[in-house]
Amino acid sequence: MTILIIINDAPYGGESAYNALRLANQIKKDSPDSEVRVFLMADAVTCAIPNQKTPDGYYNIERFLKGLAAKKCPIRLCGTCIDARGLGDAKFIDGSMRSNLAELSDWVITSEKVLTF
Repeated sequence: MTILIIINDAPYGGESAYNALRLANQIKKDSPDSEVRVFLMADAVTCAIPNQKTPDGYYNIERFLKGLAAKKCPIRLCGTCIDARGLGDAKFIDGSMRSNLAELSDWVITSEKVLTF
């Protein structure tokens, strides 16, 4: 099964990104053969900025994304959203790639389930 998770919210300040990535990890745990794709849009592109420093005991979105990348889950970032935030020259975590709406459209069409957060 192919599952696409689209995240729109910033990594911190709310729990949408946290809950989306928790679910993605749980799906991979429960169904290792499923393909889980993650597409970051709007403020969610900042989830993929490396070297996040969070207080002890607080969840760290970067670790969640790195864990998914290690499980071969494709992680894409909206290029328009990156540019709109002045992050065009930013380095993002390994395993993530700049993308576009054409790829997102393809992922939506070819995924069996699409979840948005």
